[in-house]
Amino acid sequence: MVVAGDFKNGITFDDGQGNVLQIIEFQHVKPGKGAAFVRTKLKNVISGAVTERTFNPTDKFENAYIERKDMQYSYDDGDLYHFMDTETWEETLIPHDKVGENFRFVKEEMMCKIISYKGNVFGVEPPTFVELAVTQTDPGFAGNTATNTLKPATLETGAEIRVPLFINEGDVLKIDTRTGEYLSRA
Repeated sequence: MVVAGDFKNGITFDDGQGNVLQIIEFQHVKPGKGAAFVRTKLKNVISGAVTERTFNPTDKFENAYIERKDMQYSYDDGDLYHFMDTETWEETLIPHDKVGENFRFVKEEMMCKIISYKGNVFGVEPPTFVELAVTQTDPGFAGNTATNTLKPATLETGAEIRVPLFINEGDVLKIDTRTGEYLSRA
């Protein structure tokens, strides 16, 4: 149990209405008149929505333990993504709507974090940095490298990103999956 008067940044709790919330910011307020209260900025862990709420300092909530488990991405059958636990060899099936936009940088056999609450999977975190080969891009022209000009490139997973002009087909690039940006050649 966590009491609203003991809130700290990063604490995750179940608000009793089916929402799993994480505290981003909190402030104990003691006005000159009236009772004290706790003003918070909360992030719904499952939906990602951020809200502001106030609580009575004596309100009690159940702690919510979010499980993050490393699993290997196996394949996509068109409807579901298949992940395998490398310790128990169990397979987990995850619908396409549970993975984020940054999953487009994941190729088969990469390790990802499967995020669940009470056994219900609600998200997939790909590795922060991945190395992928360029399968298609236009050639750069000599003399255009003085400016910070970018061109489109298609990676081996099918994802499209913007890269500098000196990148050619077959080059292996390091990509930041959080932003989808090119970092360097691998």
